[in-house]
Amino acid sequence: MALWPFILLSLALSALLAAFLHGENRRRKSLPPGPSSFPVIGNLFWLRRSLRELEAVLRDVHTRYGPIVALRIGPFTAVFISDRVIAHKALVGLGVSFADRPSPPFPSFRVSNAGHHIISSAPYGPLWRVLRRNITAEILHPARVKLYAGGRAWVLRLLIDHLRAASGGGSPVVASESFQFAVFCLLVFMCFGEKLEEKAIREIERAQRTLLLYGAKLSVLDFAPAISRLVFRNRVKTALAMREIQRQLYLPLIESRRRYERRRQIGTNEEAEEEERFVYSYLDSLLNVDLPDNELGGRRKLCDDEIVTLCSEFLNGGTDTTATALEWIMANLVKRREVQEKLREEIDGVVPEGEEVKEEDLQRMEYLKAVIMEGLRRHPPGHFVLPHAVTEDVDLCGYRIPKGASINFLVAEMNWDRRAWPDPMAFRPERFLGGGEGVAVDITGSKEIKMMPFGAGRRICPGMGLAMLHLEYFVANLVRAFEWEAAEGEEVDLSEKVEFTVVMKNRLRARIIPRKKA
Repeated sequence: MALWPFILLSLALSALLAAFLHGENRRRKSLPPGPSSFPVIGNLFWLRRSLRELEAVLRDVHTRYGPIVALRIGPFTAVFISDRVIAHKALVGLGVSFADRPSPPFPSFRVSNAGHHIISSAPYGPLWRVLRRNITAEILHPARVKLYAGGRAWVLRLLIDHLRAASGGGSPVVASESFQFAVFCLLVFMCFGEKLEEKAIREIERAQRTLLLYGAKLSVLDFAPAISRLVFRNRVKTALAMREIQRQLYLPLIESRRRYERRRQIGTNEEAEEEERFVYSYLDSLLNVDLPDNELGGRRKLCDDEIVTLCSEFLNGGTDTTATALEWIMANLVKRREVQEKLREEIDGVVPEGEEVKEEDLQRMEYLKAVIMEGLRRHPPGHFVLPHAVTEDVDLCGYRIPKGASINFLVAEMNWDRRAWPDPMAFRPERFLGGGEGVAVDITGSKEIKMMPFGAGRRICPGMGLAMLHLEYFVANLVRAFEWEAAEGEEVDLSEKVEFTVVMKNRLRARIIPRKKA
């Protein structure tokens, strides 16, 4: 019996020693490697390089330091991961730890969004869960998506008519503007629940676009924010004025839906007539959201400015990404005529000649899905997912990933990994067909990451299913309606440039020939 105190004391000392050594080991773990940096300025090469050159900088840095690197951008630490296996370990294996967003957001973001959180920027917690659950259940659920089938058919007719008019006399068509406006019209319909006049849609589009593109000029605020906000105060003032224009366009639409909801609850004759014009919208769902109120400890409704910000996120998040992907896919169909012909043959085998491709037809088009997947793999609209952050310091592959750092995943580098994709820069839809070289790819990345155009893990884009539907629907009908050829004497140039998304440096110019109807 006398030995027990000594045994217990030994176990306690061993536990303390193990805890001490573990703590020392964690302290010895360092940040991922990267170029030397200085306080406030960060890495010195930012004095001569722009953030628009980030990909070129990263390729050089990853070659020198490995698949995980750390850069200093002004006062902020940014970690960049280019390896798909490590990305899967972080986003899926350690999903909860990597589900946060950098907090506070960059100063440029706070200016353009009037300080309000949106789904994509909200910290991992109650606010994010409420907003994410709302858009997923109320708008992006397959049953809800079907409600907008009439809107998709309406927008398709607008797009086809616009392309026919633009190609009158055999002139080449620059399709990007038509694609952009068509997708924006559809998202405005889903957001506000009615088919607005073209003038109103154009005004909203102009306000969105102007503020979105001006955001590039606000990036200077992220370097030494206290100083840059004073030096560039005119840019801040301009951005706030743009935001106010956007707000004034949205407020009447918000109030209109509130009035409609009040009439609907009363059950007036006027409400019955409006039901034919209105469909349930994202705005309707936001009016009914109950947010956790940390100050009062209860629940509250969204204020008008928060609704404006969330509607703006909805329109921005789905327009450029889908329109850009659509242009890249059509450009490859023009450049690879044999792919276009094979796709046309599949469509003709499923849909009677002269008819539009309906949404229920898409499920029987295996090659169409392969074309869309290859387009997203070869030309992801975003070469990075939105920055992640960890909820506490995390060990990843022997490195310390610090809380508060911006963690970034290089989508394009993973999509073009030669270990996963033979001849990765070629456009070859057969990669995704069963048999032969075809491989089954889980685009969500839950089992492994081979491509991640929508991200992966808990912050995966909630609109992934909707985007795939829109791409399949528009590509199929564009090929059904027209034969797409390169403009006479021109080659399709697949060079890239960075705007809000990664777009074609020289936009697609195509000669489109209407196909004969039965």
